[in-house]
Amino acid sequence: MNLNATLIGELIAFTVFVLFCMKYVWPPLNGAIEARQKKIEDGLAASDRAEKDLELAQQKAAEQLKDAKAQAADIIDQAKKRAVLIVDEETVRGQQEREKIIAQGHSEIESERNRVTEELRKQVATLAVVGAERILEREINQAAHSDIVEKLVAEL
Repeated sequence: MNLNATLIGELIAFTVFVLFCMKYVWPPLNGAIEARQKKIEDGLAASDRAEKDLELAQQKAAEQLKDAKAQAADIIDQAKKRAVLIVDEETVRGQQEREKIIAQGHSEIESERNRVTEELRKQVATLAVVGAERILEREINQAAHSDIVEKLVAEL
């Protein structure tokens, strides 16, 4: 194959590719670019309008904010007065409730202590009976008794 024929073939293929792209590819791309440019221009115009609207809204908001601050100051003063009254009332009520809860807690603790004491007595009695049964099952000698007693102590 000749080097010149290859170059000519490549030149023809490249020319056909360029003509194809110019006829079928570039027009849609240019249309998309122009549409995007139009969209950006519209967005910038809308941004300018929005900026002017924002300035007007900020002025209006500043005026409303001044009015709201004045109203808020009045409301806060009234709320502080009311809060002082409520705190005083709730302090008295809270102290009464605290005393009631403490008394109730003491009674619950006492009843729980009595219940636990009774339960421990039952368990000790049961363990004593079990220990006596084990001792009676074996011969009576010191070595047998000592290991059973040690086991009972470990269980306690």
